[in-house]
Amino acid sequence: MDASKVILQHKRLCTLISEKKIKQSLDILSDMIFSTSSGDMHDEYNDLEMTYRNMLSYTIDGIKDPERNKIYLKLIQSILKLSDRARQDILSHNSGWHTYWVKQQAEKEMTLSGKTIVETVDDLMFKSELDEWLKLSNEINPDPDSEISKKHKQLIKNIFNHLWLTDYYGEAENSLIKIILKSGKFRWYEASIFTTAVTLSSFRTWQSEKLFHLISLYEAGQEQVMERALSGLILNLHYYNERILLYPEVTEKIMEMSHDSKFREHCMIIVLQIIRSKETENLSRKLQDEILPQVAKLKPMIEEKLDLDNILPKDKNEEKNPDWSEMFNDSEEIFKTMEELTKLQMEGADVYMSAFANMKQFDFFKDFQNWFVPFYPDHETVDEIYRDEILGPGTNELAEALYKTPFICNSDKYSLLLNLKYLPSSQKSMMLKVFRMELEGLQQLNDEESGTDPYKVFRTNITQYLQDIYRFFKLSPYKKEFEDLFVGKLDIYNSEFFRMTCNASEAEAGLADYFFSKNFYNDALQLFLKQVNEKPSDAQLYEKIGYCYQQSADYDEALKYYRRAELIDRKVWTVKKIGLCLRRLGRNEEALEYYLQASDLEPENIHTVIMTAHCYIDLKNYEQALKYYFRVEYEDPGNLKILRPIAFCFFALGRLDESEKYYDRLSAGKFNAHDLINRGHLELCKSNKKTAVDFYKQSILSGELSKEQFISIFTADRDLLISLGVNPDDLPIILDYLLFIVG
Repeated sequence: MDASKVILQHKRLCTLISEKKIKQSLDILSDMIFSTSSGDMHDEYNDLEMTYRNMLSYTIDGIKDPERNKIYLKLIQSILKLSDRARQDILSHNSGWHTYWVKQQAEKEMTLSGKTIVETVDDLMFKSELDEWLKLSNEINPDPDSEISKKHKQLIKNIFNHLWLTDYYGEAENSLIKIILKSGKFRWYEASIFTTAVTLSSFRTWQSEKLFHLISLYEAGQEQVMERALSGLILNLHYYNERILLYPEVTEKIMEMSHDSKFREHCMIIVLQIIRSKETENLSRKLQDEILPQVAKLKPMIEEKLDLDNILPKDKNEEKNPDWSEMFNDSEEIFKTMEELTKLQMEGADVYMSAFANMKQFDFFKDFQNWFVPFYPDHETVDEIYRDEILGPGTNELAEALYKTPFICNSDKYSLLLNLKYLPSSQKSMMLKVFRMELEGLQQLNDEESGTDPYKVFRTNITQYLQDIYRFFKLSPYKKEFEDLFVGKLDIYNSEFFRMTCNASEAEAGLADYFFSKNFYNDALQLFLKQVNEKPSDAQLYEKIGYCYQQSADYDEALKYYRRAELIDRKVWTVKKIGLCLRRLGRNEEALEYYLQASDLEPENIHTVIMTAHCYIDLKNYEQALKYYFRVEYEDPGNLKILRPIAFCFFALGRLDESEKYYDRLSAGKFNAHDLINRGHLELCKSNKKTAVDFYKQSILSGELSKEQFISIFTADRDLLISLGVNPDDLPIILDYLLFIVG
């Protein structure tokens, strides 16, 4: 059985179990067990099936068993555990994944040592190295090149791999985690990666004990470790959402913790940051497709005019850089977008994903655990910079600035550092200057923000860690071995965990507004609809629901909610939205009525004027449409676009000379494909067939329309052309003649 099939089977089985469809889940499990090489699993399956058959028989026979519910729950848990084991067995033999290669190497070493099972901490292969490290005084800081340091580095890797690759934790793992927590011998950055190992192990194989270990690591309260522990716990609770209610010991503990307001606030910070990851791909796309190409055109100007000392944010309330304003005066859109990206960065948005995506090819990232190691100034990667002729003297400042900056995640900090040594000398010097300024600015920022946000450090650590995890799932060479947590709806707000830990209505209201502000309308809509019963008289809520439906082109539903909003609080905005929905639904007379009402309420609004004109065009009342278009032309005489509908209205009314004058004025800009068609129609109505065909030909050759699209438009205009005196028999001939020309 291949890897993809067993993964799908396993997911299907878990879903069936959550729906209490036990027989169907057993059928899938039987197929999975058949593909394993374990006789023990076959025996366990037979026992489970027999237990369930007996339970069914007792129930049908009317035999009352006070223990039935407990037995039923235990049976379900056993089916899930056996399916997890079968999944691991099949993947280990068939996937060819790095994960199982590392696991198999460790098992071979165990066998060679004469041990096959790790039951206590004394059975661990690295127990002697662990004991040696625990005996060292805390004051001893071994030379990085010493033998003890090399052994310690290998010890850290062994502990990480053991915690990551052990399917089910027992006494040995429990003791090991206690040592990590209580010995005081492991530094915070080492405890951090061990915490990630527990998180990853839980993704591989469910075990409630692993979640309790994450809870213990969180409750220990060590900075940088507690953030990772709670993030791992929340990601696992969301990932295993279908299982949570089957393990009452877990739900009871989470409910107990949720009584603590600090825990609830921590959870909301993590949930919001996880949800923010939905923005990352759009931000990356915007940078690659819009910002960087435009900025590249301005590169000489940037090098000359952009004051690099002032680029990095020092104060979130700082005024716009005047040099930016001057430089971008002809490119206002770039400036606005860069300003927007800076604001998003301050909020925790991942704006650097695309910039650092190509810097993950260093050997550093071939070491699995390095994707999760926090950045700290004493890391061996920093030591390499000391040997650089230019960077060496400024290494301490550089490392300190990188360590303290909240705007770059740990993974990207290592990427940046590894990339520095390959830069030309001039760029190295510039980077040192930038980092010195960054360090000074960060100190000022911290002084000003001190005490204003009690969760600032927690929020920063969470942001960086979740961005590290995001990079692992998106960029790591090992990503195919993990189910990407950041795809799909990521509707963590619908999970059991969210309901247990958060004030549902208050938290959902905040998330709904966040989704709405970021244009995630489907997510926002789900949450807005939940609020309707609680807020039946909230006009703004109905407006937002209507707008969400409008964005998904569900105009019937949008209209329903806009009308509810109008009944409560009549606004011009709502009246116009009703008009828009009616127009999209083809109810043109009703749409016109609403736009006329909007004109009465706000007579000077040009947008309303032009929409009213559009409604008259929909109704083929071209005389009235012209009156409104003329108002727009008068108010905005430099607007060439308004000439287009005026020219068409004159044409539709048969006032060909006036239409031609407006098309001539419009040609001062640039004709689009539709303009060329209408200009061709005008010539056709004036009996200038060759000139008409030439315009038609240009419209197709413009590349804006395919031949099929042109034919559809030409056919749709047939009645109008005939009403203006064109011989209907000429139309198919003209079309065929044209198609021969364009080929």
